[in-house]
Amino acid sequence: MFFSPPSSRRVLQHSRIIHIDAYAREDELWDIEARIQDFKSTDTHLASGVRPAGEPIHDLGLRICINSVMDIVAVEAVSAANPYPGHCNAITPDYTKLVGLNLLKQFRHEVGVRMGGNRGCTHLTELAQILPTAAVQAFAGHVVSVNELGSEHVQNQQQPFQLNRCHALKLDGGAVAAYYPRWVKQPEQSE
Repeated sequence: MFFSPPSSRRVLQHSRIIHIDAYAREDELWDIEARIQDFKSTDTHLASGVRPAGEPIHDLGLRICINSVMDIVAVEAVSAANPYPGHCNAITPDYTKLVGLNLLKQFRHEVGVRMGGNRGCTHLTELAQILPTAAVQAFAGHVVSVNELGSEHVQNQQQPFQLNRCHALKLDGGAVAAYYPRWVKQPEQSE
């Protein structure tokens, strides 16, 4: 079991599934496909009608095509299931406004500016917000070296991208000392 056992009996009411796949294309671009699905375990009475248990309330997808420096060159948004058919899905073409953005340069802010609130779909915009970390993981070992030895980081004197971006890879931490000793920083001494 992933979590510790619950302290009380419980009944499943709702499931949300977020799934992301990354594809290296033969034209040297990458497709990142994200999908979000919401399911209820009982029949749900929506304003647009009853959604039977097990049928998705939401089934939405966002595909971005990016180049090797993470610029978005194409976007496709899909709304296969939603609570307000004919209305929710009307916004999907607007997600092409993400074309030209770079996943590593103020991306989340720009998504909010372009697609936040009533300028977009809450769920598609939420999917967009998690694309940068998914793309970084996809690029790791393929586009971006994750091993300092023999990489461009050694030749260019550049700190590997992933360092100091999370707790485990803080520059004064044990993982950096063990796996990236060249970049380790000593903790600052308090007086």
